[in-house]
Amino acid sequence: MSTFVALLRGVNVGKGKRVPMADFRHLLSGLGYTGVATLLNSGNAVFRAGRGTASRHAGDIASALVDRLKVEVPVIVKSARDLATIVSECPIEAVASDHSRLLVAFAQDAKALSSLAAVGPLVTPPERFAIGSQAAYLFCAAGILESKAGAALLGKAGRMATTRNWATVLKLNALAPRRVQTAKARPK
Repeated sequence: MSTFVALLRGVNVGKGKRVPMADFRHLLSGLGYTGVATLLNSGNAVFRAGRGTASRHAGDIASALVDRLKVEVPVIVKSARDLATIVSECPIEAVASDHSRLLVAFAQDAKALSSLAAVGPLVTPPERFAIGSQAAYLFCAAGILESKAGAALLGKAGRMATTRNWATVLKLNALAPRRVQTAKARPK
């Protein structure tokens, strides 16, 4: 069994696109995923799957959200290993003492990730922006709402990605290995 992290874009913000986390857990379990756990109320889940790729799981989850909950949103799925790589590759963590000001942008594929380069020219020092092998990172020193780059990443430039602050990313990364250990600990 492999462990994955699912991230929904733009749910539970305002009145539109509501996805109760209990319904999200039920949906994921109904798709055959095991060890399902959600984090916060913003569309974050960790689950185990016997087979399939992250991309396939993203498509299956997106389709089920439309069919069962009538909610159409981008779904990004990363393996626990990919998430660990995203955390370890972060080139900005040392300057980002306020984890709420460091955003990580997740994209399902390389094309969507490379499109985030449009955010770079909007960065105003002391802000920092970097694109890694699997995610983009933006530190908004004066706060996300005060940043043109942050607005672009959360808006049109980032429409094929979803963002989480560094604190949430670290919590997901800590939750994912526990799911792996649980799967390994079970006798066959």
